[in-house]
Amino acid sequence: MIEDELTTAAWRKATASGGTGGDCVEVAPLSHGRVAVRDSKQPSGPALIFTPAEWEAFLGGVKLGEFDAQTS
Repeated sequence: MIEDELTTAAWRKATASGGTGGDCVEVAPLSHGRVAVRDSKQPSGPALIFTPAEWEAFLGGVKLGEFDAQTS
């Protein structure tokens, strides 16, 4: 069950987050190449689950700057 997998997952934050507190997201690898993402302030709250293709598309968008803040 996915709930069991989320409970035992190896969650990690970005090293730039300082490791404690703050407004962070955490990611964890899951079975079948899936990736889970959650809010570090709510570890027992909901998690988003991405397929390998979805995760790769997201990472590609980050690398291309698709999510950079727009300035006017």
